Amino acid sequence: MKIALDPTPFHHDHALLEFPRLVADLGYEYLQLTPHRDFIPFFNHPRADDELVATFRKACADAGVGIASVLPVLRWSAPDEDAREAAVRNWKRVIQITVDLGVNVINTEFAGRPEKAEESERSFFRSMEELLPIIEREGLDVRIDPHPDDFVEDGMEALRIIRGVNSPNIGMVFVACHAFHMGGNMGDIMRAARDKLRLVHVADTMDHHRSHGLRYITNPPGSPVRVHQHLKIGDGDIDWEEFFSGLAEIGFYDRSDTVMVSSVFAEDENAHEVSRYQLATMTDYVAKYRACR
Repeated sequence: MKIALDPTPFHHDHALLEFPRLVADLGYEYLQLTPHRDFIPFFNHPRADDELVATFRKACADAGVGIASVLPVLRWSAPDEDAREAAVRNWKRVIQITVDLGVNVINTEFAGRPEKAEESERSFFRSMEELLPIIEREGLDVRIDPHPDDFVEDGMEALRIIRGVNSPNIGMVFVACHAFHMGGNMGDIMRAARDKLRLVHVADTMDHHRSHGLRYITNPPGSPVRVHQHLKIGDGDIDWEEFFSGLAEIGFYDRSDTVMVSSVFAEDENAHEVSRYQLATMTDYVAKYRACR
């Protein structure tokens, strides 16, 4: 298992090419390359040319930091056909960039719309018809997160859709702070996914179902909003004993293809301290549950 840092909290204070050294200074051996305006932005075509890709790869090598995964967010499940076709074009460039970086893991979202779930699912499989042969040819492992406000949010249903792709190159992401939108049944989802679960994001969140649904109040009442946070471990309602023991139960820690990512976005003003805290806490939990086996 690789433990990586998502450098999103540092996007506004550091340039892209500073990330590898920063990640190393914070004690991590790997980074997750998430959407960035100078490289692969949200929803649009990548901004990186071959020169920048090579320069970033060298910066990682010079810092002694590996790239555990590349995370694009593109509308490949959009019910709008023009948006879907554009996303497929953008995906092809993302795949080439990932290969040129020497990385074989991409993690992403379904990126459809919940109010058009059936149409979004059709779009997803239409995109897969074109992209899956490329993904398999390049030997990439694409892992998908059922994100809040997507056409599939429930963890078990996401697993069914991933299974329906019928490819060993497609797996699942479990984002801890999305757990209460995924059904709240972490252990059940992990046991059902087993080897298909190959990447997790570690951040805490409040359970928006508590207090009879009044923990968060939105106006007007009944607005179709999705609420979650990316807090540091211990600042929310996630049962971390269940999370880390569940991963141990499915052998997550002992596999060479798995990735655990710290993805705290809510405390940019303390990002250095929080990143070190996350690494120490994750490492302690992993050691604890490895020893229990």
